[in-house]
Amino acid sequence: MKCDVISLDNKKVGDIELDDAVFGVEVRADLLARAVNWQLAKRRAGTHKVKGRSEVSGSTKKPFRQKGSGRARQGSTKVPQMRGGGRAFGPVPRDHSHKLPKKVRKLALKTALSAKQADGNLVVLETAALKEARTALLAKQVAGLGWANALVIDGAAVDANFARAAANLVGLDVMPSQGANVYDILRRDKLVLTKDAVEKLVERLK
Repeated sequence: MKCDVISLDNKKVGDIELDDAVFGVEVRADLLARAVNWQLAKRRAGTHKVKGRSEVSGSTKKPFRQKGSGRARQGSTKVPQMRGGGRAFGPVPRDHSHKLPKKVRKLALKTALSAKQADGNLVVLETAALKEARTALLAKQVAGLGWANALVIDGAAVDANFARAAANLVGLDVMPSQGANVYDILRRDKLVLTKDAVEKLVERLK
């Protein structure tokens, strides 16, 4: 399929042929959900911890006699039902990550790219480069392009001036093609790929 190539000044400078094997696959919500869950699970720290009854400090003395008080019998003040006691079945440090087959991850990324293309939210940029790292200049260009919420993916490396200028713009993320992932693509409304990024992604996913 053909797609227009534009410049940062919002002018058409040509067109590009997008590979249907990468940008035209069937959109499957189940694969996108699996990939996003896998990514978010991997980034969880898993450091949550509470104290159980064996870990809280307190006396081991029986709080009151077994019979005659009219209360339910208790053997310790450290049990979960007592105020200040340990928590039953509380969270413990663990690894939340799980495995996702490489084929599924690859297909999910293709699906995410295809979903943006199908929705008309895929933009191909000639090049994401600036002569000087000026946020005001880039902000003006981004406003003219209508990228209020966008992810810009460049080729093997991101232009230093462009990355520095974009760092202060809310709603604009920039990354190299190697970092392209399902979660970041889906969390932004617009997906902006440079010509180099298209080439690298096709090479990576074909």
